Amino acid sequence: MQKIRIDLVSDVACPWCAIGYRRLEQALETLKGEIEVELFWQPFELNRDMPPEGEPILEHLCRKYGKDAASMEQSQREIMKVAEGLGLNFRGAQERRANNTFAAHRVLAWAATQNRETPLQMALFDAYFGEAKNPSDPEVLREKAIEVGLDGDTAEAIARSDQYADEVRAAEQKFMEAGVSAVPAFILDGRYLISGAQPANVLVDALRQVAEERANG
Repeated sequence: MQKIRIDLVSDVACPWCAIGYRRLEQALETLKGEIEVELFWQPFELNRDMPPEGEPILEHLCRKYGKDAASMEQSQREIMKVAEGLGLNFRGAQERRANNTFAAHRVLAWAATQNRETPLQMALFDAYFGEAKNPSDPEVLREKAIEVGLDGDTAEAIARSDQYADEVRAAEQKFMEAGVSAVPAFILDGRYLISGAQPANVLVDALRQVAEERANG
């Protein structure tokens, strides 16, 4: 069975990243017994320059995209519907604030060393979109780390320090230089870039194509 590496460039503040991961799960279910995937989450900050207090999400999105509040509310409702159809909790999506996620990415880098990064990613998506919590708040990171079986004290200590800062910045730079300018971005086998939360069948076809190319040398 072929094993393919996927680097999933993502931000916990990105709704389409949560949706994209769920669609990847669907694709992998289809490919069970055919292709095995080794998944590595990679950091991206949608709001790198956001101050710690953040900003109300609709206000932020209206300014970012140059649209009125009614249009943005409608698009947010459509995203929520897609997410909920995939079993994601987006009930707090309209109440959330736009936040910087650097601390979250640093704690996620630590979680990867404990083989718990995917569960923590999903818990942080739930915290942000489901509960409208700040995913970089050290107390939220502590709470979610404990939820997925990690040490809460360590998670909070990392969030309050600059641990893993160099690793996160280096990874962000690497994938920006590789051409990633928006998320989610799936990089298959270190060679093929798929942008956006593509439907599961698109990911299935792409993974099969990579596997076939590798098999043919």
